[in-house]
Amino acid sequence: MTVKASQAKINLANIIESKLGYAIVKSSAPRASVQNESYDAQGRSPVPFRINSEDSVFTRAQNRQQRLLINQQQNIEAIMAMAVNFCPDVTSNGQPDSDWVERFIALCEDTSNESMQKLWAKILAGETVAPGTFSIKSLQTLKQMTQREADALQKCTALCGYNEKDDSHLILLGFYKKPSIFDLLRKGNKVSLNLGRAGISFPDILTLMDIGLIYRKEIESGVLKAGQELNLTFLNQKAMLKPKSNDLVLSYYKFTQTGDELRKLINMPVNKGYKQLLSSALDEEFDVTWHTLKK
Repeated sequence: MTVKASQAKINLANIIESKLGYAIVKSSAPRASVQNESYDAQGRSPVPFRINSEDSVFTRAQNRQQRLLINQQQNIEAIMAMAVNFCPDVTSNGQPDSDWVERFIALCEDTSNESMQKLWAKILAGETVAPGTFSIKSLQTLKQMTQREADALQKCTALCGYNEKDDSHLILLGFYKKPSIFDLLRKGNKVSLNLGRAGISFPDILTLMDIGLIYRKEIESGVLKAGQELNLTFLNQKAMLKPKSNDLVLSYYKFTQTGDELRKLINMPVNKGYKQLLSSALDEEFDVTWHTLKK
């Protein structure tokens, strides 16, 4: 047996014992005859391993259920303690709906990863300050999210600007000049931002699309006129885009309502690489100015 294979066996044994409360060991029973080895009375093929315990199946099930309940209680308590720490000392807009609170507890109780617990805690704190901020759908989405998906959301949040005009959050991708009747091929000259240079891979975007946090289709703005301002807010900085000419169209990815709700849990300043990329890519057709917002 190789070292890697041995380590895999050890890891599996640890997982089994931590979840069952008992080790699984090789059976010492004599090998059954070929005729009797095929299937047992329940139609199952025999396995040469057994649970290393004299307890009955019923007792083992009870013990496992108790451990599960203890772990769930510990998770809930950890999340609520974090929520108390995150909750600001402000006046709330009322009490969260009692059914919402029950669903919250039922959905978060199996979360033992500390970074994911922090997201749950921020949701509870946010909902306590402003009831109705987080939908049940957002809770269900977070319940299914893996750490990899949470990391993708964090990275994309650093590229996400708030568009004051239509109250939406988006990731700007580029622009083109709308072709006139005499220049029908002009759209082919689209300027696109290479998000990879800002550390964001297309699989990161696809991940958020797959779990319903970003709309699947690239969206285009209305046609912008020369001098028409578009303001995008990135946490503590604001970018003001002002077209130098008419008929410019911006393209972007837009967060869904669920994505927007979960994005609120992550406070990330604008990605420096994306900021430079945005300014340089738009420089030819836009005046781009950045302002630091006062706290």
